[in-house]
Amino acid sequence: MPDTTTAHRPSRARALGTRWLGAGLAAALAVATLALAFTGRLTLYISPETVWFAVAAAIVTLIGAVWSCMLPLGAEQDHGHDHGPADHGDDHDHVHASSGRRTLGAVVGATGGVIATGVVAGALLLPPASLSVDMAMQRAPVGSVLFAGADNIALGANTDTSTFGVGGWASVFATGSRPEKYDGSTVTLTGFLTPNGSAKDQAHLTRMVITHCVLDAQPASVPVQISGWQGQYAVGDWVQVKGTVRASADGKLSIVPASVSKISEPKDPYEH
Repeated sequence: MPDTTTAHRPSRARALGTRWLGAGLAAALAVATLALAFTGRLTLYISPETVWFAVAAAIVTLIGAVWSCMLPLGAEQDHGHDHGPADHGDDHDHVHASSGRRTLGAVVGATGGVIATGVVAGALLLPPASLSVDMAMQRAPVGSVLFAGADNIALGANTDTSTFGVGGWASVFATGSRPEKYDGSTVTLTGFLTPNGSAKDQAHLTRMVITHCVLDAQPASVPVQISGWQGQYAVGDWVQVKGTVRASADGKLSIVPASVSKISEPKDPYEH
């Protein structure tokens, strides 16, 4: 009688593939997460408040991956195969069914492995980058004040606007019911320039706002009066605007800048 334990034991290549799809990919992602955290670039993907959790999870994952690699190769699959004597009348059908399941499992596993390996390789090899200007313009209609994503902005009578960023002011511009209350407020804001429809003398100062990670990122934008701005700046240029909030006769708010300075992209390009 054949040794069923040996017959079902996975090949070395299959065992290595299983080890890579499990402990290998987990360890690689953990290392990438820790490297991004230590270089201060993890905030390009998640909010600063969740960095500590990501780092802790990466350390635990790395420890678990190292421990799992101490197991004998193939131990992940070499279990549960000794099912006792089989009904020989069903051997033929059982062999065909098992073969079909193994083939399907191999195809699915290989496909998933290629995709997962590509994702991990991209995380390790490609330099981290902020969300593009094109994405900001695609996620909300150009030509209107873009939603800030700052759901906790309170617009009361005694609201302190001195700490508002682009997200906070975008919320004020979009939902404030008393625009005259904000007329004359001074601002210092940083963002990148995007078009305000066909207006040649008004641009949008835009910033991506994230709550938890880049998957929930939303563009926030406020209109800034810059005469002939497209002749001085390109779409996507990062600038710092110092100026004053002004309300027009029809109650629309915009920023009249005292100065507009072109700057490099900030280390943390998002607002949170």
